[in-house]
Amino acid sequence: MKRNNLLTPAAMGSVGLALLNPQTGLTAPSAKPNIVFIYADDWGWGDLSSHGHPYVKTPNLDRLRAEGTDFTQFNVLSPVCSPSRAAVMTGHYPARYSIHQHFASPELNRTNGMPDWLDPQAVTIPKLLKQAGYSTAHFGKWHLTGGGTAGAPTPDAYGYDESIVFNGGAGWPAAIRGNEHATADNTAKFILANKDRPFFVNVWIHESHTPHTPTAESMAEYSHLDNRQQVYAAVIADGDKAVGAVLAAIKAAGVEQNTLVIFSSDNGPESQGESESQKKLGSGYGTYYSVGQTGGLRGHKRSLFEGGVRVPFIVRWPGKVPAGVVNDKTVVTAVDLLPTFCAIAGVSLPAGYTPDGENILPALTGHTPVRNKPVFWEWKGHAGEPDWWPRLAVRDGDWKLVMTYDGSRVELHQLINDRAESNDVSKEHPEIVSRLSRLALDWKATLPAAPDHECISKAAEPVNVEQKAPAAGSPAAAKQTDRTKAFERMDKDKSQDLTLDEYVSGLKGEANLEARFKNFDKDGDSKLTRKEFVTPGAK
Repeated sequence: MKRNNLLTPAAMGSVGLALLNPQTGLTAPSAKPNIVFIYADDWGWGDLSSHGHPYVKTPNLDRLRAEGTDFTQFNVLSPVCSPSRAAVMTGHYPARYSIHQHFASPELNRTNGMPDWLDPQAVTIPKLLKQAGYSTAHFGKWHLTGGGTAGAPTPDAYGYDESIVFNGGAGWPAAIRGNEHATADNTAKFILANKDRPFFVNVWIHESHTPHTPTAESMAEYSHLDNRQQVYAAVIADGDKAVGAVLAAIKAAGVEQNTLVIFSSDNGPESQGESESQKKLGSGYGTYYSVGQTGGLRGHKRSLFEGGVRVPFIVRWPGKVPAGVVNDKTVVTAVDLLPTFCAIAGVSLPAGYTPDGENILPALTGHTPVRNKPVFWEWKGHAGEPDWWPRLAVRDGDWKLVMTYDGSRVELHQLINDRAESNDVSKEHPEIVSRLSRLALDWKATLPAAPDHECISKAAEPVNVEQKAPAAGSPAAAKQTDRTKAFERMDKDKSQDLTLDEYVSGLKGEANLEARFKNFDKDGDSKLTRKEFVTPGAK
């Protein structure tokens, strides 16, 4: 593919000139473009054949890439699902809504200082596009609330006309709780029904998150691989086929030339589970089969290093986005989507709303603008070695700094020369470390100290650990002390959570360990926090 092959205004024609209007980014087009945003789950940067994967084949994504532009410096704003998705929806860093980790049970959300759902009063992409006459829909994963949370606002509260989702709230109507494998079919029906008016649709597919549930057809295609590789390759193949079905629906509806399609992922690939006990997860395969690839980037899911937050970002828009181009210069982020989609649709941003991102329409249409705003991350989850310890990160230009909250540990990387973040140059550039550390800490100081109480489930009792703590010297207190010591003994990697492997190893020889682990694991994330283990059932 060509690299940074820029279109001149003359080559773009009159429509291209309209797109590049310096005042608005876009003058009113004769026909507003449709927007299809495909968001995969735990799909690593290296999990495409066009990104060099040694055995996975992704022909539909490869075709999308050949017909569009591949932005290789795209970052999401969290290394896990819910906050990453909130950033896309709002154009704001998720920490502005106190969304730091994935939405889970209300009890665990309180422990993590989180609300129970994304604020429905927030400015969102579908709300703004509806103002421009767009039909809006969301099909597939939701996870902007905890699964089964009572009282969570339904997708229409965020601006969607239609929705069929999984990972939604408790008591939601059956019409908005769908089969994850039906996502592409639901999208195809929506596209056909709205082909004569502008539409915006989220297609948030399940692949490659656990449980892995590959089809028999895709498993057969990869029967020559070992079992781990076979399962994961088949899952990726199913995801690629879902993308192909959406592209076919766009073509069948006759709107291919006027439709912007974006493919991306919410974070980097899941870490591979090593033990036999991690083979099963519910009705599918567990993390033992999560052999996704980062394409040489450091870290995985839950890490602020690039392997956790740099993901595929492929854009096709015939006649507007250059075809067959790899853009490895432009820094693009998930919070850029809202202002960019509004520019494309000719929608003004609301008074009083300031996006954290930038309008990247010039980049989409073949130019290489210089980013004006730094990019920030905060991570409050898993804190183990070697790649999960950073709490804050900031990128400004080619420089990226990761750090602990107190600045006692930092690393500085010049990404343009070191995409693998293998060469820490913090000691060589103390002035850059000082500047970026101050940027990160000043940004951190702007974030809310607590979640909005209006976004907390009224069905959940508030957590008050001090009030519920057992009396000193009581049997209950002694039991908690014993559990704390056991937790610290079993937590071999000092990550502040226990994997099933660590739990089984620490209680070797005892009965029913897997069942006991699942009983502790109230949020179903295949890890035990200190709270889950030390105070099981605490409210």
